Amino acid sequence: MKFVDEASIYVEAGNGGDGCLSFRREKFVERGGPDGGDGGNGGSVYLIADNDLNTLVDYRYQPKYRAERGENGRGRNCSGKKGGDIVLKVPVGTTIIDEDTREVIGDLTSVGDKLLVAKGGHHGLGNTHFKSSTNRAPRRTTKGTPGEKRNLRLELKVIADVGLLGMPNAGKSTFIRSVSHAKPKVADYPFTTLVPNLGVVKIEQHRGFVIADIPGLIEGASEGAGLGIRFLKHLARCRILLHLVDIAPMDGSDPVQVASAIIQELEKFSPALAARERWLVLNKVDVVSAEDLAVIKQNIVDALGWQGPVYTVSALARKGTEQLCQDIMNYIEAKAEEEASNPDAAAEEADFKAQMEAEAREQMRILVEQRRARKQAAKQQDDDDNDDDDVEVLYVP
Repeated sequence: MKFVDEASIYVEAGNGGDGCLSFRREKFVERGGPDGGDGGNGGSVYLIADNDLNTLVDYRYQPKYRAERGENGRGRNCSGKKGGDIVLKVPVGTTIIDEDTREVIGDLTSVGDKLLVAKGGHHGLGNTHFKSSTNRAPRRTTKGTPGEKRNLRLELKVIADVGLLGMPNAGKSTFIRSVSHAKPKVADYPFTTLVPNLGVVKIEQHRGFVIADIPGLIEGASEGAGLGIRFLKHLARCRILLHLVDIAPMDGSDPVQVASAIIQELEKFSPALAARERWLVLNKVDVVSAEDLAVIKQNIVDALGWQGPVYTVSALARKGTEQLCQDIMNYIEAKAEEEASNPDAAAEEADFKAQMEAEAREQMRILVEQRRARKQAAKQQDDDDNDDDDVEVLYVP
């Protein structure tokens, strides 16, 4: 199935039914009085998080959804039928944004989370409601109110505790295969990972975390080069980032320059995401000697001015991965306990995540606008070229 993490949809709630103007007409009943019923409420539109979905591809091909209108009221005090609601299923981790106001309406992060995105119109009143001692034959009714209409943007971000960063062929997919049961594609050429992959790392029977692998970043990614920048937003929910560096690249590139390029692209995309807890992981240590490893490690640490944890692993040989996963688990549990016992820490974490998501969303908006402008310019250039080739035909009598 095609992985789609963004979709735009139009939702329209049903209008409320109109109230009825009616009077009781029955044999042997003189001046029976008003008996016009109320209309029915319009149907609403809801979104619900479903654990069985992992893509928004369905909403690319069916972008419009309209709930039922409430029926009009009837005589004999019969109320109209309520319009049926529409419940749209989306993957867990979907953020709903109003495209017109850019307001974040909600974030469905747990299975079963339900969000009202378009409220149905209220029913109109029949003339029965307006009878009184001084107005025994009212001819007044009200119409149902219109339902809400919205243009929505759905953004899917995978739910993971740990995110992997690195250049193509840094060994991210191999790493996630070695520490979890996930089986992403692995090959000896770059860009084998085209969509995010998730894996569950089990430390003990009831202890574990979710790790996310996104397509590799390349230099110039912040300007739209490659695939990785599009999927960086998926790391906004992660508690910790692992920066994987290939210390023995097949193309002969300098690991120090590669590591620096990733950090620069990350800072350009989102300063808040760049400030997230990040650990440096030097991969493929099994292909270099211990002396060379020490030199490469020191060069990278000095060039980056690195102050955080540094790990040396071999994802293929599963060397050093067990200790790394154990330390990750301890860090995640410590942060969770801190937020549970300290409301200020929890609020600070929520604000930090909101800032990361806002920066990522704004950067993606800018890239989309730039891409549209380039396409428009190219189309205009093609039109101008075609005009030069046009042949003018003159008809002479």
